[in-house]
Amino acid sequence: MLAFDGPGQGRVLAEQRQPIRADWENVITPVLDYALARDDVDGERIALIGLSLGAHLAPRAASGEHRLAACVADCGAFDLYAAFLDRLPGPLANPSVIARRRVRLVLARILERLAAKPMAGWALRRGMLVHGVDDPLGYIDALHEFTLRDRAPMIRCPTWVCSAEGDEISASAPQLVAALTCEKTYVHFTSAEGADDHCEQAARALYHARSFAWLDSRLHPRPGTE
Repeated sequence: MLAFDGPGQGRVLAEQRQPIRADWENVITPVLDYALARDDVDGERIALIGLSLGAHLAPRAASGEHRLAACVADCGAFDLYAAFLDRLPGPLANPSVIARRRVRLVLARILERLAAKPMAGWALRRGMLVHGVDDPLGYIDALHEFTLRDRAPMIRCPTWVCSAEGDEISASAPQLVAALTCEKTYVHFTSAEGADDHCEQAARALYHARSFAWLDSRLHPRPGTE
């Protein structure tokens, strides 16, 4: 396994101060170049696995980096800005309404009050840090770039997408699956399985069993190898 911090993640964010970027294919390509330069890597059997936000970034990377043999998206967020709109009250859940100056001013005040709350505002504050913006509304505006609407059809490798019952973040996973034109597999985890948390947190063994069984079926050793 090759793990790394990309823009907006871990040490790259904390020490190098590089915010996240939407064009993750341009992040994965040099990582893949490094992997392929190693003599202990089979270049025909490289899979990219993304969890949580990584489940948006991994398919985005696969849409432009076609040397991947498989892609796994554990929650499969399809459009981050649309997901934000879905959380707003009915009249506000409309891009044209949100674009109005008065509405933006009101929304900015609401988001600022929310961001100031120690617990409830954590996600907003984290989003501002990751995206390198100074205010909550700037973070929301930055989400416009994080969509797979035009990118999902460009994915060529077999792709495994999952969602979990009750997890709002994974609610748009079926949209990603519907937009894929490559070989695809969709798995929905349920509360009856104890897997209804975000990224199946309480049932990771079940997630691993299903996702790695799928990967094994796609990346099994070629004839003549061990």
